Amino acid sequence: MVINTNIAAQVSATNLMNSTTGLNASLARLSSGSKIVSPSDDPAGMAESMTLNAFIGQTSAANSNVSNAVSFMQTQDGYLQQVGSALDQMAQLAVQAQDGTKNASQISDYNTEFQALGSYITSTSTKDFNGVSLFSGATLSVTTDGGSTTGLASTASIGNPNLTTGAYSTAIGSDLNGGDAVAALANVTAAITQLATDRATIGANVQQMTYTGTELGVLGNNLSAANSQISDVDVAQESTNYAKYQILVQSGTAMLAQANQSTQSVMKLLQ
Repeated sequence: MVINTNIAAQVSATNLMNSTTGLNASLARLSSGSKIVSPSDDPAGMAESMTLNAFIGQTSAANSNVSNAVSFMQTQDGYLQQVGSALDQMAQLAVQAQDGTKNASQISDYNTEFQALGSYITSTSTKDFNGVSLFSGATLSVTTDGGSTTGLASTASIGNPNLTTGAYSTAIGSDLNGGDAVAALANVTAAITQLATDRATIGANVQQMTYTGTELGVLGNNLSAANSQISDVDVAQESTNYAKYQILVQSGTAMLAQANQSTQSVMKLLQ
């Protein structure tokens, strides 16, 4: 029997240290809810989780872009509905101005209202959404995904009708006086046809963006689920590990105490 080297105590101390390390790690996982508390827990898993988190954030940002684009186009269509009402009224005025039983003064009154409605359409053309013109005629580009490893991202174009050019401009510039009501009616009718095309285009774009937003939402959910498999702790399993390490620490402490006491028997040999 030796005193200087207590092999049993050393083995017990090593086992106790390992159990304590496991207990602390299990406690850290349960308290954080994360399976990967430090890079050493799962280096490859941590790297993959970081990549997924970045892509989840990019996908969420793209979904926000799409939502803003939908709001932009819905605002456009709201204004165009009112423009359509104005054009309908202008068309009615142009028809009424062709009544041969009305004198020039009455037709001038119709024309005053006709011009006021045209001015309303002109003022609508200056409206904007968050500082971006709604009716400038420019095509807007919207990023519709979170990019890829090469940094590329898909985009969609949003049509932006111009209410001061083409058929709209001709209709606004029309006049009911001097027997011009027939030409004015033809111009307004052309503007209504153009408006129908513009609203249909906006509706198609809204539909496309709505589907894209739904797709991005599903993608974000799937990416989050994949990341959860890598980084989120399984509480049921980890609770079992925690209980196991608690028992091992308690029994290891007791056994280390017993191992340290074993050398006390040497004293009996010296008595």
